[in-house]
Amino acid sequence: MWRYQGITVKCGDKIFPLCSVPSWQRCPQGSGLESLAALLSSVEETPDPIPTTIKGTIPTWIKGSFLRNGPGKFEFGEESYTHWFDGMALMHRFHIQEGNVTYSSRFLRSDSYVSNSEKNRIVVSEFGTLAMPDPCKNIFARFFSRFQVPKATDNANVNFVKYKGDYYVSTETNFMRRVDPRSLETKEKVDWSQYIAVNSATAHPHYGRDGSTYNMGNSYGRSGFFYHILRVPPRDEPADATADSPDLSGARIVCSIRAPESRKPSYYHSFAMSENYVVFIEQPIKMDLLKFMLYKIQGKSFHRIMSWQPQYGTVFHLVNRHTGEESDVKYRAAAMFTLHQINAFEENGFLVMDMCCGDNGEIIGDFTLENLRRGSGDIDKFYNSLCRNLPRRYVLPLNVDRQAPLDENLVTLHHCKATAKMIKPGEELHDAELLQYGGLEFPQINYEEYNGRPYRFFYSCGFGHVFADSLLKMDVHTKELKVWRHPGLYPSEPVFVASPNAAEEDDGVVLSVIVTPRKEKSTFLLVLDAKTFTELGRAEVPVDIPCGTHGVFSNTC
Repeated sequence: MWRYQGITVKCGDKIFPLCSVPSWQRCPQGSGLESLAALLSSVEETPDPIPTTIKGTIPTWIKGSFLRNGPGKFEFGEESYTHWFDGMALMHRFHIQEGNVTYSSRFLRSDSYVSNSEKNRIVVSEFGTLAMPDPCKNIFARFFSRFQVPKATDNANVNFVKYKGDYYVSTETNFMRRVDPRSLETKEKVDWSQYIAVNSATAHPHYGRDGSTYNMGNSYGRSGFFYHILRVPPRDEPADATADSPDLSGARIVCSIRAPESRKPSYYHSFAMSENYVVFIEQPIKMDLLKFMLYKIQGKSFHRIMSWQPQYGTVFHLVNRHTGEESDVKYRAAAMFTLHQINAFEENGFLVMDMCCGDNGEIIGDFTLENLRRGSGDIDKFYNSLCRNLPRRYVLPLNVDRQAPLDENLVTLHHCKATAKMIKPGEELHDAELLQYGGLEFPQINYEEYNGRPYRFFYSCGFGHVFADSLLKMDVHTKELKVWRHPGLYPSEPVFVASPNAAEEDDGVVLSVIVTPRKEKSTFLLVLDAKTFTELGRAEVPVDIPCGTHGVFSNTC
């Protein structure tokens, strides 16, 4: 197999990125940061919709529900979770109609939640918390319980996703839960392995314009470890249009990619997709599967099997999503860490891929509740140790001349500075101004119209604190920033909603949930004009809402 060594610096047998200053050293250091412990406390659910207080104006054309997910309960009885990712899933709904907003929330009635509630202790292991044996069992039963293979959790606290028109909440195991997006009631548990031979799927699928859904999963067996590109077809109208049951029928594996080292596969949180390609980013966050088999015996939680190993570098795998054919060209880059991609599109024979990138992948295990709940002053040290993610563009030539000299730049797009030769790690999609906001994460675009296509704007959270403390709009053509930022207010991932008959890419609004540790019951839904990034209105909610993860807007519920 011929391999193209791209977007790196090579010196002897070692490969180095051109930019040797890590992202966390390029951003300002935090000083005097306030404690966020109040935003990481358990809350009560609000199952019946309650009114909100409107300040300013909520455009009357917004009709639908802003759905969000995230951890909302961090202890059962005398036992507490260790990691933020472990909290029980709490679903939120902001229903917007005629300029008014109601709010409701429900805990996902997962098997994990129900079992923990019944026992009044933690009986199901999560990402960073290992469930201990039942103290009521005798010593022999407790001993042998450590040798049982741990069951995957169905505590789907990451995102809302859609398959064949149905809404599910998902995490990164093989289990999802179908939910009613109006009442937030928990419905059936869905096991991916009952439909397709995979052990997991991400919480960040992509949607084709034909109604199909693409995702990534993996499997592990005697033949090795494989990363799989998955496709779930669109709903078969009208045959199952009225069916009230989960339906992943027709799901298939589009392509399987073998991990080079079966016992050390790479962790991935999401993937990129253009009109014709799926891109799997094989990053050097490695999972030790031998430790995985032993971690319960050793009394260690799942997140400890992962480690940052930059010597592996980064590999981009391109798969034609229509034919399932994987490119025989391997695009290699210096080591980088990414959780979320911004967009990917094809232009004049190149695949342009924008993503939020960091220089250190050890961040995932750092988000323990102990670290996040540190007091004022002490939180500075933790924040300053964290990697800061910055937007970066990679340009991959789709048609590589195998006879081209190694020092020849294959990128001929006049508006891109990235090079595809042994020189540079990619194009930084920002100016120095972004650094003062601590980098960015949780990127969102006008997805329905521009995903997989050339685009101009994306919206994200700025990280001048451990959790986001600003909202950002970036023009990828000019690198101009627009910012919403107020001391003591911490926004969630911004979600774009297009206005009716929108004529331009940024015609619409941006929605975000704003929380604060300074005053109880002071949460509000923020509505920004997406074009000017100025506040139009807010809907104040008279209950506490903890920091969450991801959300979507639905105009059908």
